[in-house]
Amino acid sequence: MSPLHSFTARSWAFLVLMVATCWPALADDAQDLATRIDRHLESRWKSDGVTPANPADDAEFLRRASLHIVGTIPAVSETRAFLRDDAPQRRAELIDRLLESSQYLANFTNFWRQVMMPEGSTDLQARAQLPGFEAWLRQHLTKNTHYNSIVRELLTVPLDTGRAMNSPFDGMGTASPLGFFQAKQVKPENLAAATSRMFLGLRIECAQCHDHPQDVWKRQQFWGYAAFFAGIERVDRNEEFVGRVKEIFDRRELTIPEVDRVVQATFLDGSTPQWRTRVSSRRELADWITSKRNPYFAKATVNRLWAHFFGLGFVNPVDDFSGTNVPSHPELLDEIAADFAAHDFDLKYLIKAITLTKAYQLSSRKTDASPDQPQQFARMTVQGMTGEQLFDSLAVAVGFFEPSQQQNAFVFGQTGPRAEFLELFAPDNNSVTERQTSILQALALMNGQFTSTATNLESSATLAAVTEFPLMTDVDRIETLYLAAVTRRPRPEEVERLTAYVASGGPSKNQKAALADVFWALLNSSEFMFNH
Repeated sequence: MSPLHSFTARSWAFLVLMVATCWPALADDAQDLATRIDRHLESRWKSDGVTPANPADDAEFLRRASLHIVGTIPAVSETRAFLRDDAPQRRAELIDRLLESSQYLANFTNFWRQVMMPEGSTDLQARAQLPGFEAWLRQHLTKNTHYNSIVRELLTVPLDTGRAMNSPFDGMGTASPLGFFQAKQVKPENLAAATSRMFLGLRIECAQCHDHPQDVWKRQQFWGYAAFFAGIERVDRNEEFVGRVKEIFDRRELTIPEVDRVVQATFLDGSTPQWRTRVSSRRELADWITSKRNPYFAKATVNRLWAHFFGLGFVNPVDDFSGTNVPSHPELLDEIAADFAAHDFDLKYLIKAITLTKAYQLSSRKTDASPDQPQQFARMTVQGMTGEQLFDSLAVAVGFFEPSQQQNAFVFGQTGPRAEFLELFAPDNNSVTERQTSILQALALMNGQFTSTATNLESSATLAAVTEFPLMTDVDRIETLYLAAVTRRPRPEEVERLTAYVASGGPSKNQKAALADVFWALLNSSEFMFNH
């Protein structure tokens, strides 16, 4: 029996009820879902004898939400304004502001690109497709296109364009998701493995050559799923470079390699599509994947976004739902997924509901000796920043602005501080809760050209503003540096120790240089490099 068949009768009944109701997305729906999430978690904590951490203070919440939603820490002015705000709804209002910002678009364009086209970081041909693919994603995020519509368009984009697929834009110069197919070399087996993992959370690729050794997937199921892409055919027969392709709409079968067995396109739940003449089989697959009746599409998306905000999902790895890798909170995952489907797969709605929960707003500090397993979600896990988050946060802290440059998609060695930084801090595929800084990365942060320039009295915009403003006391200056780097005011003992250091002038007996030392230390602290 497949995992799709194993979805319980109770879960199916709940899903159908929620989808059939399909109530309008009222203003307080996100808060209602957040409350139900908290109720589930609190019940679990009680039964497990777990005391959750204390709530995060406003500074910790501001920094955390900013990094997760817009990919960078807030500026000093934003932090001061938020910490002065005493409105009861200030956190909900902050979430709304972040979701409406251009930085949200940039951050989640990068997030979904890495999910759908991870090859863009390492493969030359895939990199050539990134401008058009990222522009396509950004257009949809700007309009808040719902996730099912994004996936449907991605899966059904016309491929028979009469031109080579290696251009990042379509024939009219329009942003296009064609890069997705280019990155998978338009091979049915590659597309099958990628789409099942990304959109269903199912790793079926192990069944490509033999029946899956630990899971239920059979080789025939893999190739039956791959057959939805059987109509795609290369016009230019070059294994190293994907040129023009065409699609034969009524071709819906594949021959399993080595055994010469022909299989028809079949959904992973075993059902047979209702074919339409002269309609791409990819459309049938897209309809099935994005259907509200397909519980794995909603659950896989919820699990991926939950992992983004909490550091780990209900299922880990996030794309590995299986009979041997069950969710930590199955009923809660079912409920969130049903609600997400009922709200037509609205990504902003789901993000708001997750970030409004009391669980998301818990401190990362351990305040009780009760059992503390990360998947209890009884306190926030500490997460290592991505390379993009780290550089962009450094830029905000030091007041650095890099002029936009035309990038050559075919060149890996891009110039400029950000490109050089991201090359050094390339994704390592580790969990964000297990991410470690390498020796080279630590040296770059401590002594690299960007950090050295950013903490130099002559070149740092932040240091210049702090040291030259005549109405500031040393306490004011130290507080501003803390707000700039770690988004909080210094504690009394930190103020006492650092004001004494600045007053003494440090090793150089220069008070301005001593302030630069303080700033350098803050930017190289673990508090700066992690999201708490």
